[in-house]
Amino acid sequence: MDLQNRENFLNKLAAKMGKERRTVPEAMATPVNTHPTERLTHLTQAELCDEFVNFAKVMMVDVVVTSETQAKQIALELCEKYGGGDLVLNDDPRLEELGITQAVQEKYTCHIWSPEQAEANITKSERANIGIVYAEYGLTESGGIVLFSQAERGRSVSLLPEKSIVVVRKSKVLPRVAQLAKMLHDKAQQGERMPSCVNIISGPSSTADIELIKVVGVHGPVAKIYLVIDDLSPH
Repeated sequence: MDLQNRENFLNKLAAKMGKERRTVPEAMATPVNTHPTERLTHLTQAELCDEFVNFAKVMMVDVVVTSETQAKQIALELCEKYGGGDLVLNDDPRLEELGITQAVQEKYTCHIWSPEQAEANITKSERANIGIVYAEYGLTESGGIVLFSQAERGRSVSLLPEKSIVVVRKSKVLPRVAQLAKMLHDKAQQGERMPSCVNIISGPSSTADIELIKVVGVHGPVAKIYLVIDDLSPH
């Protein structure tokens, strides 16, 4: 009875509007261009990285490009440049492989994110001067980075400290969000476990909602720093 009432109501509504009832959605219009999926894809990986760095700088990101062997030393220099103090890091083997975790632990008071320390994780992140994370991808079009959350990698590490250092590899820079979405779709289709949260972050926190005046540091880190690892093979 309820279904019949609904159909009667919709039929009357359509008649009042002078329109024919449609039960099959109209086909989507042909896109006027392929920019959503193909913009920037013509660039080489090195060119993508150059554009990524340029866009990041426009977004007020401090970008430092270095090699794998120098990564830990540059990380220490960046920590010193931005005031040192208490640090918080994700429990990420990729940071350990680069020697960054060990290097900063030797010089600074550090908290490593742990699934067993829920309250401490948040408290330490709130009080930390610098948070260090490893990005899954960089996005050329926006100069942003992509972070996947899971038990050992909390969102708070990149959101709550006053400054945020993000390690990203040149080989992991994508043209734009369309390529990221395709990769996530493929993972889901293959039954792979998906991250609990996907964060796309472009530059330090800011807002221009009020009179179009840009204010930095409103709801997150006041400084965003990219430590870009040049892992592309030489030409």
